Amino acid sequence: MSNSNGQPDPCNIIVSGVGGQGNVLASRLIGRAMVKFDYHVSIGETYGASQRGGTVMSHVRFSSKHAYGPLIPKGRANTVIGLEPMETLRILKDYGNPDVSVIVNTRPITPVSVNLGQGRYPDADELKDAIGQLSKRSWLIPATEIALEIGTPVVANVVLLGTLVGAGLIPITPGDFEQVLRDNVPERRLDRNLEAFTKGIEGVQTYVA
Repeated sequence: MSNSNGQPDPCNIIVSGVGGQGNVLASRLIGRAMVKFDYHVSIGETYGASQRGGTVMSHVRFSSKHAYGPLIPKGRANTVIGLEPMETLRILKDYGNPDVSVIVNTRPITPVSVNLGQGRYPDADELKDAIGQLSKRSWLIPATEIALEIGTPVVANVVLLGTLVGAGLIPITPGDFEQVLRDNVPERRLDRNLEAFTKGIEGVQTYVA
């Protein structure tokens, strides 16, 4: 279903990553932004097997009408934000659909099984093709590299949030989301987070697949 503005309602967003990549924080920032504008928000987490490196998948659901359960049904994601490309592909296979949009960090984190020689990690072109086939729109962003240029890899998640907002995938303006960052990020880290957010917005045109 969609609301009068053409936005899906409920809007279902999955943010995935390996432990420590900041996907839980990213999901909380999305949730706080939507609560600020009077949406009903539900957030849940599911955890992958340790063989996949301790993956975490955050479900964010918001609606202008009423609250929904915190876990997104299979095949019903509107947007998938992935901090690790192969994990993003795995999630797309379960939660994607012909209309899903994908924003993915291109920096791989090889799972334990690959490091032990028990598996193979796909190359970048394979991942790009597979993600493109399973999505309507996709952005493949070197978010970790952008974050390192800013001065810290931990803002890669905020780079991806900039692309989410800049692409119009959630009903909030860049200025309003910047205010959410100002309200929730410690002052000593704020400038780098704001720069990361701006870089993500700029990436909407640069990194669309």
